[in-house]
Amino acid sequence: MATVEMRGVTKVFPGGVKAVNNVSLTIRDREFMVLVGPSGCGKTTTLRMVAGLEDISEGVLSIDGRVVNNVAPKDRDIAMVFQNYALYPHMNVYKNMAFSLQLRRRELGLTRQQIDQRVREAAAILGLTDFLQRKPKALSGGQRQRVAVGRAIVRNPKAFLFDEPLSNLDAKLRVETRAEIKKLHLRLNTTTLYVTHDQEEAMTLGDRIVVMKDGVIQQCASPLEVYERPANRFVAGFVGTPPMNFFTGTMVDRQYFSFGQQRLRLTERLLRRVPAQPGAPLVLGVRPEAMSLQPEGRFAGPHNALHGAAEVIEPLGDRVDIYFSTEQHPHLICRTEAGYAREVRPATPITVYLALEQCHLFATDPAGENLSL
Repeated sequence: MATVEMRGVTKVFPGGVKAVNNVSLTIRDREFMVLVGPSGCGKTTTLRMVAGLEDISEGVLSIDGRVVNNVAPKDRDIAMVFQNYALYPHMNVYKNMAFSLQLRRRELGLTRQQIDQRVREAAAILGLTDFLQRKPKALSGGQRQRVAVGRAIVRNPKAFLFDEPLSNLDAKLRVETRAEIKKLHLRLNTTTLYVTHDQEEAMTLGDRIVVMKDGVIQQCASPLEVYERPANRFVAGFVGTPPMNFFTGTMVDRQYFSFGQQRLRLTERLLRRVPAQPGAPLVLGVRPEAMSLQPEGRFAGPHNALHGAAEVIEPLGDRVDIYFSTEQHPHLICRTEAGYAREVRPATPITVYLALEQCHLFATDPAGENLSL
């Protein structure tokens, strides 16, 4: 186990493309850290620099207090699990898991009996004992991924690196394997850096998550904090399914937010840090689950109603997603209890009530800072 620390790490590719820009991050000993963001945000490049598969243009990377900028991947004492499994097709499961240890047996000071013990212990942890003599082509996608994880476990590294390991699996298998990875981390308690573009994966797996955009860290915090207290408009829109709704409008006075014919009375919590004067533009962020078709409980209050037209109804069992629009804002989503939406039909008028205590106010500039924290 070890702490992984990055200080001002930057990666510039030929042509001046800056894939990672001044990243400073500490992955604590035994922590499960997840890098998440859209394609091209720099998360995989960051992981590959930690692994030693990409050179660092600027900055310092240390593992367990040792600077490893110029240390070869094989000497960093880390293990990596790739997206495409990277198994040897001509070897059975046992040989795939044992190969790296056998290759460096003398260097590591291991006997054949010790290698065999490590492989069989890892196979037992991952439920692969009955498949040790099978070749990869005779395994399912989930079993192949477990073999790839097992090959990393037998090395007993200081840190695990996962590069989108579940992206090739179907939806059901992805959920099952995700739970297995979480249980595995709780059992092994090893420092882990995990990369994914799936924000649901990040939320369920990470002790902390790092949201990246254009090579820059936007926010690093616990999953719940990122969800409830997004640092800016990008984080708010990226984390959460369905995504947050945004309303562009102006402050009418120190209490009312207006767009078109709609007017909402904002709470003191929202206005605490807002420097806006009357007429100042702002963006109001509302999560779909902070909306309801009934003005009850947290949805009750003066001046918290939106009037629009329903477009698409998506039943989800006990809940319903209603896609609707107002005159100024198309493509909005309300997630409400199924019982409230029984009479709603496409192209019919609806009134949606907001839980304003759970809303956010953002600046309109490109950074989109959350002004309500």
